[in-house]
Amino acid sequence: MPARSAEATLTGSSVEPASALDLAGVVERSPLRDAPFDHIRMEGIFPADFYHALLERFPAPAAFHPLHHHDALRPDGTSTRQRLYLYPESLWRLPRAQRQVWRRVAAALCAPELELAFKRKFRAALENRFQQSAETVPLYPVPILVRDLPGYKIGIHADTLTKAITVQFYLPADASQVHLGTVFHTTRDPDDDRPMTMPFLPASGYAFAVRRKESWHSVPTTTAADGERRSIMLTYYVDQAPRSKLRRRLQRAGIVFGRYPRY
Repeated sequence: MPARSAEATLTGSSVEPASALDLAGVVERSPLRDAPFDHIRMEGIFPADFYHALLERFPAPAAFHPLHHHDALRPDGTSTRQRLYLYPESLWRLPRAQRQVWRRVAAALCAPELELAFKRKFRAALENRFQQSAETVPLYPVPILVRDLPGYKIGIHADTLTKAITVQFYLPADASQVHLGTVFHTTRDPDDDRPMTMPFLPASGYAFAVRRKESWHSVPTTTAADGERRSIMLTYYVDQAPRSKLRRRLQRAGIVFGRYPRY
């Protein structure tokens, strides 16, 4: 029997559901590394046929909105990072074929079993920070599809402590952008730093537990020759303060009407 095409995979009656994307299994299989801080490198995140479908159904630029972060802004005020929140509130605007595949990805990214897999993997770091069982730390997943345009960069930083776990799934078409991976640092001091790059390879990625003055990372400036740097950012925010919960609800309500957070 001939192999099913990407089109048949997406539109046929035997479409693989998002729950069959074994992202939790990928996390479980990825060994924990403690240098320069607790992190994992993930490979084979998506099955090959499904990954091909993702690339074919990548949304058009008009579906994205800009990130107004100082590192991402050009001198004229335009942004080099474009985002699409992978929420139903955003995805309903996509053409049907795109909406089908990205809804499956969104559901897999927000699945409780994936959150638990990350909590188990980073148990020591989470329990040290929050002083409670890792499984009981209240978190809130925010999945975002990202286009980094030429000129994008971000300096060495450790992420705000409103975040608990940072995850990035790389989406290049091939290995030609391997040098565009996020760089992990041992320190912000260039004289003592021992940087380590997470290779920007297809269906690969990384995750780390956010720690103050420890989880230093950066992205070097991309060029026109590099083309777009495409990825999925999945951030687990600490879900504790009532004010934060209210702000997230208002943000998601605003997305329905095309009003997006600036950061």
